[in-house]
Amino acid sequence: MEVSLGTMVLMPAIAVAAPLLVRAIGRWAAIPLVVFEIVLGLLLGPALLGWVRPDDFTGLLADFGLAMLFFLAGNEIDFRTIRGRPISRAAIGWLMSLAAGIGIAALLAPDLSAAVFIGIALTSTALGTIMPVLRDSGDLRTPFGVAVMALGAVGEFGPLLAISLFLSGRSELLAAGFLIAFAVVAGLAIWLASRGIGRGMHATIAATLHTSGQFAVRLVVLVLLSLVALSILLGLDMLLGAFTAGVIYRILLTGAPPHDAEIVETKIEALGYGFLVPVFFINTGVTFDLAALFADARTLVLLPIFLVLFLVVRGLPSMLAAPPGSSRRDLAATALFGATGLPIIVAVSAIGVDERYLPSGTAAALVGAGMLSVLLFPLIALALRQRRSRGADRSPVDDLHTPTAG
Repeated sequence: MEVSLGTMVLMPAIAVAAPLLVRAIGRWAAIPLVVFEIVLGLLLGPALLGWVRPDDFTGLLADFGLAMLFFLAGNEIDFRTIRGRPISRAAIGWLMSLAAGIGIAALLAPDLSAAVFIGIALTSTALGTIMPVLRDSGDLRTPFGVAVMALGAVGEFGPLLAISLFLSGRSELLAAGFLIAFAVVAGLAIWLASRGIGRGMHATIAATLHTSGQFAVRLVVLVLLSLVALSILLGLDMLLGAFTAGVIYRILLTGAPPHDAEIVETKIEALGYGFLVPVFFINTGVTFDLAALFADARTLVLLPIFLVLFLVVRGLPSMLAAPPGSSRRDLAATALFGATGLPIIVAVSAIGVDERYLPSGTAAALVGAGMLSVLLFPLIALALRQRRSRGADRSPVDDLHTPTAG
């Protein structure tokens, strides 16, 4: 396996520098952490300075990081909270996005196969990216946050199903058969977990929380890799297995003492967000094909077009999931969070280039637009929410003391 010693040192250095930059610049703008990870990877990667070069070792870690990101996203979803109107409205909106995405992409792509790749990429929502933003802003448990959580759940699970059905290289009927087989196995595991099969492990988890046993963390790795292996065995996208593993693990922890569950969550987040997930985002910047993006003016023009299409294809239908009575600012913020996407865009683009359905320049434009969506859309959405909050906090007494014209 090819390993670059410089890369081995510089990638963790980027991972350490990124949160420091977030804290330093956070006084003026709440820029998501992943933006710094990607930008620093791009800056130090082959496209610019060339200090960090992709190798087999970091590529493998990045794949694990992507799987862990989807595991954490599945583990974050509280289906009891988003059931009913939020999840049903989000599902309807995603189906509208899929139809619109493939339809519009057919006008831009050279053939139908490329249009399917682009269309699926346009329907994604980066739940694992926006959840920390919502948590930090205090919106996660609000009706607005619940709506965005539902959008993210559908916006990650829906594209994963579409990838497994349409981009597996098999006939749709055969792919559907393997997908049903996976659903049966995963459904059985979820049913067993919901019936309390994991409660007998709670004592072992509690007994090893502060020992070298670390049973909970080892169980995470087992559940994650087992579902990923099953996905690969059935010819499905590995991220479908990773996402499902997160759902199952959350159910397994149901009923554990709250203090123990909180410690376990902290350890899992430390493994994911502290080690594996940053490698994926940094590697995304390192491997970004900047030359292909700037090689042709027509390719470069695709970047802002895709950014706008994220808003049109994914953002507008996302407003269906907004809480009843939402203000215009909240509707706009819902659309912006729904249109924020990157991990699935990276995965779909990579498959498209590997299968030679997507030109590398088009893939670079898609990923670049995804990077910009992560940078811009949450910032604008939070700004809209904050302006709304300041307006909502204004009392009639304040109005009495406001000077009027003249």
